[in-house]
Amino acid sequence: MAAVKMVAVDMDGTFLDDRKQYDRPRFMACYQMMKQRGIRFVVASGNQYYQLKSFFPDIAHEIAFVAENGAWILDGEEELFCGAFSPDAVHAVLDTLQQGNYPGLRFLICGRNSAYYFAGADAQWLQKMQHYCHRLRPIETLDEIAGDRLFKFALNLSDEYVPVLMADIERLHQGSAAATSSGHGSVDLIVPGLHKANGLRLLQQRWGIESSEVLAFGDGGNDLEMLAQSGFSFAMQNAPERVKAAARYGAADNNHAGVLQVIEQMLAGDGPFA
Repeated sequence: MAAVKMVAVDMDGTFLDDRKQYDRPRFMACYQMMKQRGIRFVVASGNQYYQLKSFFPDIAHEIAFVAENGAWILDGEEELFCGAFSPDAVHAVLDTLQQGNYPGLRFLICGRNSAYYFAGADAQWLQKMQHYCHRLRPIETLDEIAGDRLFKFALNLSDEYVPVLMADIERLHQGSAAATSSGHGSVDLIVPGLHKANGLRLLQQRWGIESSEVLAFGDGGNDLEMLAQSGFSFAMQNAPERVKAAARYGAADNNHAGVLQVIEQMLAGDGPFA
């Protein structure tokens, strides 16, 4: 049985409880033990890097981030990779979103410098989005953000229209944009192939770590590739069935510190880590 050399955690619905918190003293005790053993800790999330690092103020400079679903990879504060859509793809996707029939659709365009919304977006929704995007600003036209590297569209729409929109993206933008869903009416459009598993692979290559030595946790559609790739993959109890099917093991739900329970098990050499 391979020893674990990397621990990768999704955040919302996985590492964080429903109040967007985690048991910091308990985690730090685990983290110090992992650090002593040379086990790398990676935050792998669809969220913005500036938001993710705010959860780890004391150690953000020494852990790694697979942010924006894998579009932006940082080892501490060193950028290893930053993907981007082609300008043509950005315009084409925007046309689809603005012309399609997707009731209740709201979206952000996410880049390295900031996330952006078009003036006139729903104020209540934007307030919610500020929890996920610590850098968020309005624009009138795409020309204003031509200098940024744009790598994600973050969409929210009525649940029943999610499959319709995802099918349209697959049909109209194959090869230039891919749709991934994390549940609750949320869909991210990403650069094809730039998912969390790809981000982990870049870090693994940097550190000489095999996929069999990775412990990964997730609860959503954007975790599927990462869970399939990792030797020790855990789906949260609160995850949908298709995510549980992609993982090798199950963890307690996010409101019962399922991730920390498994990390403690791993550190003690219990269960599947024996």
